[in-house]
Amino acid sequence: MNEFAARDPDFEARIRASFGRQSFMQHIGAELTHVMPGRVEIHLPWQEFLGQQHGYFHGGVIGTIADNACGYAAFSLAAAEDSVLTVEYKLNLVAPGKGEALIARGEVVKPGRTLTVCEARIYAVNRGKEKLSAIALETLTLLPDTPDSLERHRD
Repeated sequence: MNEFAARDPDFEARIRASFGRQSFMQHIGAELTHVMPGRVEIHLPWQEFLGQQHGYFHGGVIGTIADNACGYAAFSLAAAEDSVLTVEYKLNLVAPGKGEALIARGEVVKPGRTLTVCEARIYAVNRGKEKLSAIALETLTLLPDTPDSLERHRD
Protein backbone atom coordinates (compact mmCIF):
# COMPACT_ATOMS: atom_id res chain seq x y z
CA MET A 1 0.00 0.00 0.00
CA ASN A 2 1.35 3.40 -0.96
CA GLU A 3 1.69 6.10 1.68
CA PHE A 4 0.72 9.56 0.51
CA ALA A 5 0.61 12.99 2.13
CA ALA A 6 -2.40 15.20 1.53
CA ARG A 7 -1.62 18.68 0.18
CA ASP A 8 -4.75 20.09 1.82
CA PRO A 9 -4.92 19.68 5.61
CA ASP A 10 -8.74 19.81 5.37
CA PHE A 11 -8.93 17.19 2.60
CA GLU A 12 -11.30 14.89 4.47
CA ALA A 13 -13.89 17.60 5.19
CA ARG A 14 -13.65 18.79 1.56
CA ILE A 15 -14.16 15.24 0.24
CA ARG A 16 -17.09 14.53 2.54
CA ALA A 17 -18.73 17.84 1.57
CA SER A 18 -18.25 17.08 -2.14
CA PHE A 19 -19.63 13.56 -1.74
CA GLY A 20 -22.61 15.02 0.11
CA ARG A 21 -23.41 17.21 -2.91
CA GLN A 22 -23.68 14.19 -5.22
CA SER A 23 -27.41 13.67 -5.28
CA PHE A 24 -27.03 10.45 -7.28
CA MET A 25 -24.88 8.89 -4.54
CA GLN A 26 -27.55 9.86 -2.02
CA HIS A 27 -30.27 8.47 -4.27
CA ILE A 28 -28.67 5.03 -4.51
CA GLY A 29 -27.76 4.96 -0.80
CA ALA A 30 -23.96 5.05 -1.13
CA GLU A 31 -21.96 6.01 1.95
CA LEU A 32 -18.40 7.30 2.08
CA THR A 33 -17.04 5.29 5.02
CA HIS A 34 -13.26 5.83 5.04
CA VAL A 35 -11.10 8.70 3.79
CA MET A 36 -7.31 8.72 3.97
CA PRO A 37 -4.66 10.39 1.80
CA GLY A 38 -4.76 8.49 -1.48
CA ARG A 39 -7.50 6.04 -0.38
CA VAL A 40 -11.24 5.98 0.13
CA GLU A 41 -13.92 3.40 0.76
CA ILE A 42 -17.56 3.54 -0.30
CA HIS A 43 -20.30 1.17 0.90
CA LEU A 44 -23.51 0.56 -1.01
CA PRO A 45 -26.25 -1.61 0.50
CA TRP A 46 -28.39 -3.76 -1.78
CA GLN A 47 -31.69 -2.31 -2.92
CA GLU A 48 -33.92 -3.95 -5.51
CA PHE A 49 -33.70 -1.00 -7.91
CA LEU A 50 -29.89 -1.39 -8.08
CA GLY A 51 -30.18 -4.86 -9.55
CA GLN A 52 -30.28 -6.36 -12.99
CA GLN A 53 -32.46 -9.18 -14.29
CA HIS A 54 -30.52 -11.98 -12.52
CA GLY A 55 -30.66 -10.34 -9.09
CA TYR A 56 -27.05 -9.07 -9.07
CA PHE A 57 -25.94 -5.46 -8.66
CA HIS A 58 -26.12 -3.88 -12.11
CA GLY A 59 -22.74 -3.40 -13.81
CA GLY A 60 -23.49 0.30 -14.22
CA VAL A 61 -23.91 0.63 -10.45
CA ILE A 62 -20.61 -1.17 -9.90
CA GLY A 63 -18.95 1.19 -12.41
CA THR A 64 -20.48 4.20 -10.68
CA ILE A 65 -19.05 3.43 -7.26
CA ALA A 66 -15.72 2.40 -8.82
CA ASP A 67 -15.51 5.81 -10.54
CA ASN A 68 -16.38 7.61 -7.30
CA ALA A 69 -13.87 5.62 -5.26
CA CYS A 70 -11.08 6.45 -7.72
CA GLY A 71 -12.18 10.06 -8.03
CA TYR A 72 -12.17 10.71 -4.31
CA ALA A 73 -8.89 8.86 -3.82
CA ALA A 74 -7.33 11.26 -6.36
CA PHE A 75 -9.17 14.26 -4.87
CA SER A 76 -7.67 13.47 -1.45
CA LEU A 77 -4.22 14.39 -2.82
CA ALA A 78 -5.33 17.53 -4.68
CA ALA A 79 -4.53 21.02 -3.46
CA ALA A 80 -7.35 22.93 -1.76
CA GLU A 81 -7.93 25.00 -4.90
CA ASP A 82 -8.05 21.99 -7.25
CA SER A 83 -10.69 19.57 -8.41
CA VAL A 84 -10.59 16.33 -10.41
CA LEU A 85 -12.42 14.98 -13.43
CA THR A 86 -12.33 11.47 -14.84
CA VAL A 87 -10.51 11.21 -18.16
CA GLU A 88 -11.09 7.49 -18.71
CA TYR A 89 -11.65 4.27 -16.89
CA LYS A 90 -11.66 0.57 -17.59
CA LEU A 91 -13.79 -1.82 -15.60
CA ASN A 92 -13.24 -5.57 -15.40
CA LEU A 93 -16.22 -7.41 -13.95
CA VAL A 94 -14.60 -10.53 -12.53
CA ALA A 95 -17.56 -12.05 -10.63
CA PRO A 96 -21.23 -11.23 -10.22
CA GLY A 97 -22.01 -8.48 -7.73
CA LYS A 98 -24.21 -10.71 -5.61
CA GLY A 99 -24.90 -9.95 -1.98
CA GLU A 100 -26.26 -7.57 0.57
CA ALA A 101 -23.77 -4.79 -0.20
CA LEU A 102 -20.88 -3.58 -2.33
CA ILE A 103 -17.66 -2.11 -0.99
CA ALA A 104 -15.52 -0.02 -3.33
CA ARG A 105 -11.94 0.65 -2.23
CA GLY A 106 -10.18 3.27 -4.32
CA GLU A 107 -6.46 3.93 -4.17
CA VAL A 108 -4.06 6.22 -5.97
CA VAL A 109 -1.51 4.23 -7.96
CA LYS A 110 0.49 7.18 -9.34
CA PRO A 111 -0.21 10.83 -8.54
CA GLY A 112 0.90 13.44 -11.03
CA ARG A 113 0.86 17.19 -11.61
CA THR A 114 -1.86 16.89 -14.24
CA LEU A 115 -2.93 13.25 -14.42
CA THR A 116 -3.44 10.78 -11.59
CA VAL A 117 -3.90 7.04 -12.04
CA CYS A 118 -6.09 5.16 -9.55
CA GLU A 119 -7.38 1.66 -9.03
CA ALA A 120 -10.61 0.54 -7.40
CA ARG A 121 -11.51 -2.93 -6.25
CA ILE A 122 -15.18 -3.59 -5.73
CA TYR A 123 -16.25 -6.40 -3.43
CA ALA A 124 -19.68 -7.97 -3.09
CA VAL A 125 -20.50 -8.75 0.52
CA ASN A 126 -22.55 -11.91 0.89
CA ARG A 127 -23.29 -13.34 4.36
CA GLY A 128 -20.50 -11.21 5.80
CA LYS A 129 -17.83 -12.45 3.36
CA GLU A 130 -16.22 -10.24 0.72
CA LYS A 131 -15.74 -11.52 -2.82
CA LEU A 132 -13.95 -9.52 -5.49
CA SER A 133 -16.51 -8.46 -8.08
CA ALA A 134 -14.69 -5.85 -10.21
CA ILE A 135 -11.41 -4.02 -10.74
CA ALA A 136 -11.26 -0.55 -12.25
CA LEU A 137 -8.25 1.37 -13.53
CA GLU A 138 -8.88 5.08 -13.93
CA THR A 139 -7.09 8.22 -15.07
CA LEU A 140 -8.16 11.57 -13.67
CA THR A 141 -7.09 15.09 -14.47
CA LEU A 142 -6.40 17.74 -11.86
CA LEU A 143 -7.76 21.18 -12.64
CA PRO A 144 -8.16 24.41 -10.75
CA ASP A 145 -11.57 24.47 -9.07
CA THR A 146 -12.72 27.79 -10.43
CA PRO A 147 -15.99 28.52 -12.26
CA ASP A 148 -13.96 29.49 -15.31
CA SER A 149 -11.93 26.27 -15.51
CA LEU A 150 -14.91 24.01 -14.85
CA GLU A 151 -16.99 25.86 -17.45
CA ARG A 152 -14.29 25.27 -20.11
CA HIS A 153 -14.54 21.51 -19.49
CA ARG A 154 -18.33 21.50 -19.89
CA ASP A 155 -18.15 22.63 -23.53
